[in-house]
Amino acid sequence: MKVTINVDDCIGCGICVKISPKGYEINDQMKAQVLDMNAPGIKEGADDCPVGAILVEGEAMPAAQAPAQAEEILVKPDLSEYKGVMVFAEQRGGDLMKVTLELLGRGRGLADELGVPLSVALLGHGVDGLAPTLIAGGADKVYVIDDPRLKDYNTSSYAKAMIELIRAEKPEIVLYGATHNGRDLAPRIAKRLDTGLTADCTELSIETETRMLLQTRPAFGGNIMATIMCPDNRPQMSTVRPGIMKVLEPDQNRKGETIIFDAKLTDADVLTRIIEIIKERKVVANLEDAKIIVSGGRGVGGADGFKTIQALADILNAEVGGSRVAVEKGWISKDHQVGQTGKSVRPNLYIACGISGSIQHRAGMQNSECIVAINKDPSAQIFTVADIGLVGDLFDVIPALIEELKAAGIGQ
Repeated sequence: MKVTINVDDCIGCGICVKISPKGYEINDQMKAQVLDMNAPGIKEGADDCPVGAILVEGEAMPAAQAPAQAEEILVKPDLSEYKGVMVFAEQRGGDLMKVTLELLGRGRGLADELGVPLSVALLGHGVDGLAPTLIAGGADKVYVIDDPRLKDYNTSSYAKAMIELIRAEKPEIVLYGATHNGRDLAPRIAKRLDTGLTADCTELSIETETRMLLQTRPAFGGNIMATIMCPDNRPQMSTVRPGIMKVLEPDQNRKGETIIFDAKLTDADVLTRIIEIIKERKVVANLEDAKIIVSGGRGVGGADGFKTIQALADILNAEVGGSRVAVEKGWISKDHQVGQTGKSVRPNLYIACGISGSIQHRAGMQNSECIVAINKDPSAQIFTVADIGLVGDLFDVIPALIEELKAAGIGQ
């Protein structure tokens, strides 16, 4: 048996590694590679690849199965049966993740444009109390799948429940947050439903003529923005980066329907069991919820330079962010990184200090309501998205700015 990987198709989701940790690994380019073709689970890892990037040669299909399977491949779903937009509501310990409300905001716009209802899939145990929040956030229907097996997230049972719901309700669009859980769950569902999935989307819209979902994401290292469509299969599925979409103002007067859905889960659907959850006590940057962010890049010059960034952040009661260069050089920790490979943010005010403004960084902060850029280079790309641009040395500009803020009584 020969196993090969098409690296152009591989999305680095890691599903094959989970199934066969001795057979596959993810390399430095975030692509899967084969370690041992004879390892346990090597073929299963190929079968479960959501994009079909793993090819297995040397095992002939039994003749009796070939015609039936070939006929099944030619059968296309009736796309007219699929209606509506559905959002997967991610919750942890009974607390909704903010990305769920962000998806509701965009999902509401998509549903209104298509003239279809917006529904939410709410999985967990004892989480039905979250339904009013989801309805106030824009949902028309909340499907509650309540089961003790869903108390803590696990791929197998959550995938089974979502697949049962999608097959029963047939939404034309399903949206997930591009979180650890969403990135794990969505590819498994896409594979089982034989449909497409666009990962890490930064923009979603509807093509008027075809009513299809246009899914936009960075590609080729963020150097271009690719718009992807799924014309032949349903549902159309996307994972969306947190911090990209705008949360709607909650409307407590909105009317919606809460529906209890039985996914018919059994103990056999739970392939892993969580024995204990240990939470690490660590203070991390809360960039996603920050109203003001002050970020530093290559122009900061080193870890000591971030003391100046921190001083301005302290005055403004802001969070500190950093570019990929600053993180890779060890000047600031990974949880502060803003950009395509970091966090996507949408603060009221984003101050970029010594950041050139590569497309990778802009992809993570360009939706900020007001962007202030400080850079010595007047041709820096960051100025193309800035509302206010200050050309000058950040070590001159920031201290002067701090003095002005103090004189105005800010930060006292």
